[in-house]
Amino acid sequence: MSDMQHPSDIDHLRAAIALAREGMERGDGGPFGCVIVKDGIIIGRGSNRVTSTNDPTAHAEVVAIREACRQLGSFQLEGCVLYTSCEPCPMCLGAIYWSRPDRIVFAGTREDAAQAGFDDQLIYDELPLPYNDRRIRTEQGLRDEAQVVFAAWNAKADKLRY
Repeated sequence: MSDMQHPSDIDHLRAAIALAREGMERGDGGPFGCVIVKDGIIIGRGSNRVTSTNDPTAHAEVVAIREACRQLGSFQLEGCVLYTSCEPCPMCLGAIYWSRPDRIVFAGTREDAAQAGFDDQLIYDELPLPYNDRRIRTEQGLRDEAQVVFAAWNAKADKLRY
């Protein structure tokens, strides 16, 4: 099954899959790759680098988003398309939404990733739970002090909204 509607989607998605293989074969991390395209040109590339950098956030999508944003000199990816070799995990999906590309195109599914030993279902299951019912103990405090900082942000005249 395919939802892809643009002829160039196939080439860009194949580039993401190639990055996944190259990174995996180099020993950088898991079999995941991502490219970000603006106006037909790849402006960000990433392969999973979790194990080679000891950085649990170094997923292919995050690596590519960081590079593309540096190239654009912006924290937004408006006008861009993100191509990834696999359906984004919850962390990457959050980063993608924060960066605001126009589209996401992916190849493998989260079920494919789970069969390969990359099971994100625990995170999907934890997200809707109240914080005090999650597996990792989570505690809340000093809300009134934090609200003072939010109030200062709200009053800040020169803030850059995102």
